[in-house]
Amino acid sequence: MSTLAAESCVPCRGGIPPLGDAEIAEPLTQVPDWQVIRSGEIPRLQRVFRFKNFVEALDFTNRVGALAEAQGHHPLLITEWGRVTVQWWTHAIRGLHRNDFIMAARTDRLWEERG
Repeated sequence: MSTLAAESCVPCRGGIPPLGDAEIAEPLTQVPDWQVIRSGEIPRLQRVFRFKNFVEALDFTNRVGALAEAQGHHPLLITEWGRVTVQWWTHAIRGLHRNDFIMAARTDRLWEERG
């Protein structure tokens, strides 16, 4: 498991540059099931999680939502029958921050712990 999952998010209110491509490469190796996508000009981390049914997908969505609320860092969550798409990025800097990788790793941990 990623060591990122043990880290805590730090407040990011803006005023700092988003991570560049070279800075993204290292933490991305710790969350290998995630990919960097772009929505317009904004890079985001994305992963699709698959489930047997809607109930399991919705339960996972709620668990990710609780994690997000506890950390004060909120993703885009798309819940569908049998899958949940999660995207992390830092709105205040319109790009990726280390916090996004921490939250991706914690999301992976929720996935591994699902019962």
